[in-house]
Amino acid sequence: MRAVNIKLSLAQNVKSFVNIANRYPYDIDLRVGRHVVDGKSILGIFSLDLSKPITLEVYNDNCDDLMEDIKPFLIG
Repeated sequence: MRAVNIKLSLAQNVKSFVNIANRYPYDIDLRVGRHVVDGKSILGIFSLDLSKPITLEVYNDNCDDLMEDIKPFLIG
């Protein structure tokens, strides 16, 4: 598993992120506090508090291609 922090502050960012995430076969979760949603679900993502940093959890260690594609959303 690999975990990084991301920021999705605009609706357009969420749409772009979901389009990218759906290109990959990995299971992807987004976590804010105790709330966890499927990272490929646009409705699930909108149920999170997007004003806070989001922890992206990818259940695959070989996901460098995904990390490269989501670079604009990474924090730090």
